[in-house]
Amino acid sequence: MADRSQNAPLRLALVAHDAKKDALVSWVQAHARDLTKAELFATGTTGGRILDLLPDLNLTRLKSGPLGGDQQLGAMICEGRLDGLFFFIDPMSPMPHDVDVKALSRLAIVYDLPFANSPSTADFVLRGLIADHTAG
Repeated sequence: MADRSQNAPLRLALVAHDAKKDALVSWVQAHARDLTKAELFATGTTGGRILDLLPDLNLTRLKSGPLGGDQQLGAMICEGRLDGLFFFIDPMSPMPHDVDVKALSRLAIVYDLPFANSPSTADFVLRGLIADHTAG
C-alpha cells in the first residue's frame, strides 16, 4: 500500500472493460457509502458512467484507457499514489490494448498493490483496505 498520512482518504483506481462497465458501476453504487470517503480515480468512460450515477463522489476522470488512462494509473502506482486498483476485466472479449492492460496488471503486482478484478474480490479488497486504514 502507498505511503501516506493516516488521516488521508484511501486513494482508489476504478477501471473496467466495456463489457464490465455495468458491473463496476453497480459495484460502486452498492459501496457508495464507503467510497464517498475515498479519493477515486477512473479512466474516462468508466469515470463518466460512475459520475452520471453518483455525482457527489470525489472522482477524478483520467484519459480513456487506450488513450493514456492506463498509463496515467500506472504512473500513479509507481509513484505510490494509489492504495488499491479495481479493474474489472472481461476475459471473454478481445482486448485491442492488451499490452496496456498487462502493463497495468504487472505494475500492481510489482508494487504489491491490492488489486481486484471482479465484484466478489473487490468486496474483500475494499473491506481489507478500510479495516487497515481505520486500524492504522
